[in-house]
Formats: sequence, C-alpha cells, structure tokens
Amino acid sequence: MTIYTRTGDQGQTSVIGGRVHKDDDRVEAYGTIDELNSFVGLAGSIANPEIFADLGEDLQQIQQELFDCGSDLAYTRIKEDRFKVHSDMVDRLEAWIDRYESQNPVLEKFILPGGTQLSSTLHICRTICRRAERRAVTLSHNTEVNPQVIKYLNRLSDFFFSVARTANAREHTPDVEYERSKKVFRNKS
Repeated sequence: MTIYTRTGDQGQTSVIGGRVHKDDDRVEAYGTIDELNSFVGLAGSIANPEIFADLGEDLQQIQQELFDCGSDLAYTRIKEDRFKVHSDMVDRLEAWIDRYESQNPVLEKFILPGGTQLSSTLHICRTICRRAERRAVTLSHNTEVNPQVIKYLNRLSDFFFSVARTANAREHTPDVEYERSKKVFRNKS
C-alpha cells in the first residue's frame, strides 16, 4: 500500500460527494477537528491510568466521536440518515461534565490555563475545540451541516474545561486565578 496518492498536488482534496480546494471552509472545519483529535490522543497518553482511568476511557470515546464529527462535516450534500452525531452524544457529555465538576473545587473567578501537564494539554484541547466550533459555524453559513456537530463541539469544549480542572484537583495542584478577575461564576447551592 502506498500512502501518497499525488491527487492533492494541485491543491484540491476529496470530500464525500466531490472535490474541493484544500482551504475550503469544509476542510478547515474537519481539519481542525483532526488537529483536536491529535491533542486528545496526547492528553490520553499522558494521563496516569492509576489516577485517570475514567478520563482515559472518556477521551478514547471522544476520539471516536471526533471522527464522527469530521465525517458528518465532509458531506457536500446533506444526508441526515447518514449522520453519526446525535443529540444523545451531547446529553452524555453533559452528564460527564456534571460528574467531573462534582470533583472540582468551587470556581468563582476566571483561571489561567495550566497547572499539571495533563491539565495544560486539556486546556489546549479546549481552545482547539473552540476553534473547530467556529470553523463549523463558518461552514454552516455557506451550506447545511449537521447542527448536532456544532452542539457537540460546544459542549465538548466545556468538558475539556471541567476535566482540566479535575486533572489539577486529582493531582493536588490548585488552579491559578486570573488576578484581575471579578467573581464571574455563580455557585449552585
């Protein structure tokens, strides 16, 4: 098997239903999801399995679902019966966020991305996820897309924020508050 095909040498690539320029909004969207998926893999590889077995499993599931997101965005013609991303995936992310948030210290102010190596990597995932969401929204201005992909990416960035804090908490590393932040988060009590 040869990895290179030479079919993209003129600046075009194949998508489901045709060919587009490599800088097309569609390719930008699923390409950013691919970048995110690589960083999720990095996060999973540095997560100590003795401390983060649950997170490792969740991250691997997310990697599978990021492929689903990219696949759904690769269609040039909407075929809803072929979509892989559904609302139940968003609901599950919300349940995971609630589970991890219950382990985190109270948050009142903005925090700086960082702490442990795992937390820092998860914050990188969060910011790339936000960019992937923006790219998917840009694509949606020009063509129909599966709206569940945008919802999934939105919720996924919240997930990464929560688990970045959990990574610090489990390794007894406090989050660093942004010094000039006012109290911006309300605590549910």
